[in-house]
Amino acid sequence: MENQELLQMKKNACKVRLYTIEGVFNAKSGHPGGSLSAADIITYLYFKEMNVDPADPQKPDRDRFVLSKGHCCPALYGALALKGYFSGDEIKSLRHIGAMLQGHPDMKGTPGVDMSSGSLGQGISAACGMALAGKYDKADYRVYAMLGDGECEEGQVWEAAMFASHNKLDNLCVIVDFNGLQIDGHVNDVAGLEPLDKKFEGFGFEVIKIDGHNFEEIEAALNKAKTIKGKPTVIIAKTIKGKGVSYMENQVGWHGKAPNADEYKIAIDELNAQLRALEA
Repeated sequence: MENQELLQMKKNACKVRLYTIEGVFNAKSGHPGGSLSAADIITYLYFKEMNVDPADPQKPDRDRFVLSKGHCCPALYGALALKGYFSGDEIKSLRHIGAMLQGHPDMKGTPGVDMSSGSLGQGISAACGMALAGKYDKADYRVYAMLGDGECEEGQVWEAAMFASHNKLDNLCVIVDFNGLQIDGHVNDVAGLEPLDKKFEGFGFEVIKIDGHNFEEIEAALNKAKTIKGKPTVIIAKTIKGKGVSYMENQVGWHGKAPNADEYKIAIDELNAQLRALEA
C-alpha cells in the first residue's frame, strides 16, 4: 500500500470511530467496544477492497458484506456515511424511534446494508447463502462476513462453517474480530475458543491470522483470500476492544454501554487529536 493511501485509510478509520462515538452517545445506548475494534477492517473493506457503489447500492455485481455481529453496527454506519450512502447527520439519530439507523442493521431501511443481522450466528449463515447463490449464478462478486469472537460460541456458526466447506465456497471470506472480550467477560473464561485456527482448519477453511489494526496485514490477507480456490477462507484478526479511545481499550465494561457527557468529550477529543496528527 502506498504511503498516501495508507495515510488516507488511517484518517478514514479515525472518522469511522468518531461516528461510532457520536452515534452511541446520542443514542444513550449501544456497543462501542466491538465497533471500535472492527473499525479498521470495515474501513479497508469499504474504501479499498469491495466493489460497491453508493449511487447504486443494489447493483447486482456488487460485493456483499454481512456484519454477523450486528450489534457493532455503529462502525458499519460510520463507514457507510463516510462512503456516501447517506448523510453523516443520520448518525446522531442512531437507535431513535422512527430513525433510519436501528440498533442492528436493517437491509430494508438502510442503504448499503446487505443483510439484517444481530441474532448471533445467523449473519454468517446468510452470507453462505449469498456465496452459494453467486456460485449458481456464475457471478464474480465476493461475500465478506464479520463475526465476533464471542459469537463463535454459537453452534450455528459451525453449522455454517460446515456448509461453506462442503459447498467449496471460495467466494466467501469470513473475518473474526478477535478482541478477546464479550459481554460476560474474557472470551477464554466464558467458553474458550482456542485453538480457533485449528477449529476452522478442521472445518475445511484456509486460515489467515493477522493484526486487525495493521492495514498492510489486512490488505495482504484479503489479497491472499482471493487466490484460494475450492474452499472458504477465514481471517482471524487480533484486535483491541475499544481501540482508539484510551479508557475503553481492553475494558469489558464498554461492550454495551454509552459514554456520558464527560466520557464523550474525552473520546471525541482523543480521536480528533489522532485525526489532526494524521493530517499534520
